[in-house]
Amino acid sequence: MPVTRTHREAPSSRRSQSPTLRRPIQGLRVLAVALTVGLSPSTGYAQSPTAPTYGEWNAAASRVAARLEPEIRRALLDGNIPSMTVALTDHTGEVWSGAFGYSNLWARTPASTQTVYLIGSTFKAQSTVALLQQMEAGRFELDDPVRQYLDAFPIQGERADDPVRFRHLLTHTSGLPVSFGPHLVWGETVPPPLGDYLADSLAVQRPPLQEMEYANIAYTLVGWLVEKFSGVPYAQYIQERIWGALDMNSTAFAPTPEMEERLAMPYATHPETGRPTATVRLKANVWPAGIVYGTVHDQAKWVRFNLGDGSWNGARLLSPETLDAMHTLQYPQFAGQEMAGGWGYDDAGYGLTWWTTHRGDERYFAHSGSVPGYTAFVMGNKTRGLGVALLTNGNAAHPHLVRISNLALDLMAEELGESR
Repeated sequence: MPVTRTHREAPSSRRSQSPTLRRPIQGLRVLAVALTVGLSPSTGYAQSPTAPTYGEWNAAASRVAARLEPEIRRALLDGNIPSMTVALTDHTGEVWSGAFGYSNLWARTPASTQTVYLIGSTFKAQSTVALLQQMEAGRFELDDPVRQYLDAFPIQGERADDPVRFRHLLTHTSGLPVSFGPHLVWGETVPPPLGDYLADSLAVQRPPLQEMEYANIAYTLVGWLVEKFSGVPYAQYIQERIWGALDMNSTAFAPTPEMEERLAMPYATHPETGRPTATVRLKANVWPAGIVYGTVHDQAKWVRFNLGDGSWNGARLLSPETLDAMHTLQYPQFAGQEMAGGWGYDDAGYGLTWWTTHRGDERYFAHSGSVPGYTAFVMGNKTRGLGVALLTNGNAAHPHLVRISNLALDLMAEELGESR
């Protein structure tokens, strides 16, 4: 079984409690050997005059990895997860990355940190950055009624005296439904153009702010609004002004042929055997909500951007104030509800798309992504400037990824302290 290991620029204290250990799922015992790790070393240290030495960073990163790896292996077994890629980062660069298990069980293809997975709804906040760029350009304000800008179609069922506002779209409080609209990737149907889909399907189920209900269609509308405000096709805007700006060169709505070579198979647990079984690939009418492919290194760059001040390589994408608002709880009346996988410490809720919570005086943000056959998770400790990204080809694996992410950030806090 190939073993690889990656140490990058590594940035020291909180002791994490030992996580609860669970027995492996019976159906996966036969795959215990198949899910052995592949940890992958690459290189590259960029140090400032005050940064720890290469040896200090390498030793600290090695301690984090050594304590984290057994729990990752356990999560693979407990969660029926064929493979997982993990990247740890601070706000200046990756600290460590690893790949575990198989991206294709039939072919016994070991996962790599360059393996491509569906990143799902971890993408939503990337789309939000695009919309907030248009806000900063003066196109709208967060508390404007959205209908002022919908000359092409109305929001069906909306009350004139209680309109849907932009802030509602970005906090799942708009009254819009979950929605999905699946299409088989190799099926005979395809998602309609954004405007056609929204004209037919954009309808509230209740007035805004009555409750918090996850709404994929809200982010389909976000995509249409980005296109309207910018005059640039939405997919092109994201490719050039978000992914291109953040050097996320292996992230795409439609994988390039080179990305397809690295694409992980999607798996779900078979109801009778309890084993991971290959499942269908899907597109969706709400594709701007998260039908996006990428690698864990690109996901780490996305987390790293959010640990910073809204700039990247000297270019500003958002003001520090707007980025901070994305990580700030917007509606305290909805705080405390459990997020997917049980994530959150105190007063968990929504910022502008991001999940937010705090523990003591430390602030955290996170988001999951879930499409049949894939589960993703990203999380950051905003206060310490430390983050983690995980991608898998396992189905509905949120609780396991939340546990690994919490543990990873606690170990980083203990061993690394805070970002350089």
